[in-house]
Amino acid sequence: MRKVLPKACLNFFCILIYIFLAAPIVVVLLSSLTTTEYIVFPPKGITLRWYAELINHPEFMQSFTLSITVALGTSIISTIIGTMASIAVVRYEFRGKTAVTQLIGSPLLIPSVVFGVALLQFFSWIGLAASPVALVVGHFILTIPFVMRLVVASLVGFDRSIELAAKNLGAGSLRVFFQITLPVIKSGVIAGAIFAFITSFDDLTVALFIVSTDVVTLPVRIYTYMQYQYDPIITSVSSIMILLTVILMVVIERILGVGKVFSSKN
Repeated sequence: MRKVLPKACLNFFCILIYIFLAAPIVVVLLSSLTTTEYIVFPPKGITLRWYAELINHPEFMQSFTLSITVALGTSIISTIIGTMASIAVVRYEFRGKTAVTQLIGSPLLIPSVVFGVALLQFFSWIGLAASPVALVVGHFILTIPFVMRLVVASLVGFDRSIELAAKNLGAGSLRVFFQITLPVIKSGVIAGAIFAFITSFDDLTVALFIVSTDVVTLPVRIYTYMQYQYDPIITSVSSIMILLTVILMVVIERILGVGKVFSSKN
């Protein structure tokens, strides 16, 4: 009895956590299917009308395309820079290594609002108007720490004797990296790229300070739309974002494993 009760309490607590995390997602998904002209839960009837209604709102499609473009650019740049920085941090000793590592990881510690205000002032100072380029710059600074943590986790315990053997056989540094190092750490690199994509695609706080009337990401579009409208179009768009994020998280689980991802972040 002494062993069964703690285990039952733990299982019950885990179930409550799962319900707490899943409940908002379920509410949004089901609310997008309601037949009413306003958001309601539980839904009154089932229809896909609000998904079809998106055709009459091209601004959402434009923002979706922009968010995908910015997220892809952010993911590519963050993965390249984060992977190179991870190799430098893990394998080399240099002056100021600790300071550089802390500087790169600082976006995880700074509140998003403060980071957004700082980017707004910086872009105003250098004369860079709100544009997809400005969004990519802001987002890759924000996402590089995620990439580094995952790639560093893949590099820890890496047997460098394989690389040394390849170099002794005449392989150049680039060939060694692409044919030996990269295949070994590819799980961390791919997971980092997906995390960077998700973070950029879902970002609202930082994007609010960078966007303009012509450059609006999908999360910002949803936020501004809700200030004037409260119809289920919002939940249908949100459902699409949720499904896309879930698909990418499933890909990460298949590639790296959720447990390893989160243990590498601690």
